[in-house]
Amino acid sequence: MQQALPFRDWLTTAGSGGGGRSAAAAAANANSVSESTIGDAGSARKLVAENAVVVFARRGCCMCHVVQLLLRGHGVNPSIADVDEQNEADLADELAKIAGDGSAVPQLPAVFVGGELFGGLEEVMGAHISGELVPRLREAKALWL
Repeated sequence: MQQALPFRDWLTTAGSGGGGRSAAAAAANANSVSESTIGDAGSARKLVAENAVVVFARRGCCMCHVVQLLLRGHGVNPSIADVDEQNEADLADELAKIAGDGSAVPQLPAVFVGGELFGGLEEVMGAHISGELVPRLREAKALWL
């Protein structure tokens, strides 16, 4: 009978020394789905800059879940940022600044591809249906095939 591997949260141990972390573990963590909770200012900008695809989502939102499933179905491993209700207004302002147009505050789920606001559920589904989603993901280096 196989034994279960012990759970180890690499995100919290990396910040607290993480000296025992091997290169293989670091590579495995880099390729896994990153899930975090957005709370402090500036963390959204950093997350968008460091990842090819980022989904800002409410926990338990069915539309956010649909976007995540669609991206994973294409073979994309998006970083997922869960948004707390308390921080949603601050995040909306920060996402509007990141998007750059300043006119529209992005609704959740908000998908960023290649550091730019791609849109919400309607934009992602529309791009998927029209065939524009996969080329855009390839440009952002989220897909290699």
